Amino acid sequence: MTLFLGLIMVFGLVFGGFALSGGKLDIVLHALPFEGMMIAGGALGAFVIANSFLVIKNSIKGIGKVIKGPKWKAEDYADLLNLMFEFARVYKTRGIIALDSHIERPGESAIFQRYPKILQDHFATELITDSLRLLLMQFDDRYQTEDVINRKIKKHHGEALAASRAIQTMADGLPAIGIVAAVLGVIKTMSSIDQPPEVLGAMIGGALVGTFLGVFLAYCMVQPISGRLMQIEEEDSAFYMVIRDIIVAMVANHPPSICVEIGRGNIPSSKQPDFYQVEGAQKELPAA
Repeated sequence: MTLFLGLIMVFGLVFGGFALSGGKLDIVLHALPFEGMMIAGGALGAFVIANSFLVIKNSIKGIGKVIKGPKWKAEDYADLLNLMFEFARVYKTRGIIALDSHIERPGESAIFQRYPKILQDHFATELITDSLRLLLMQFDDRYQTEDVINRKIKKHHGEALAASRAIQTMADGLPAIGIVAAVLGVIKTMSSIDQPPEVLGAMIGGALVGTFLGVFLAYCMVQPISGRLMQIEEEDSAFYMVIRDIIVAMVANHPPSICVEIGRGNIPSSKQPDFYQVEGAQKELPAA
């Protein structure tokens, strides 16, 4: 939603200020389709050359993420704490063998099925099951466990940030592509040097639209989208950090409530439930 609010402010204030200061929008509007075609074509073409199809696909999805905002909401973090509490409780009371069916067939797990959004996230489900599987195979050194999980999260996070980096690279190149369009406009103007001054003025003005458009798109649209996408990916990665902290606490053989409290501390402040909310939710969970 902030994307649309920002775009309204950018277009309204930039072009509104230009018009109110006495600027003639007709020159800009006349040159805009042609300059825009050259700049957008150059930028998108370079973007396709520089990136794989997967990164291009994820970049398109990234625009949707900027519109929708972070994937994980406050209620999802509350669900995650409940999910991990149930696993920690089963592990503490019945042993790791009791979690075997949940690990090997998460889609059929009664615990996972109570939290469908987490189950549908492939990486979150895989991170939980793979980490518990290590525990099942007696990989019970908490420091090594934390290191292994950190490596998985780092790999996933790096792949998730590839789209925002690609968009940022395109933003960095847009001002130069705008200059290319402007130079072509100047070349066109110089070929019509015999025209009257008012015609030449309009042609030079149209050429400068290219420079303006490249800088405008770079710093008022594409770069902010890249920055916001990076913020969202950083915020969503905290969800997996909570899983890591609780798993490591389980390996250290802490009680389930302590494991969950350790994980709760890593939740972003704006989405973090307080201690009593978590405790009340745990009391309402089905018996182990």
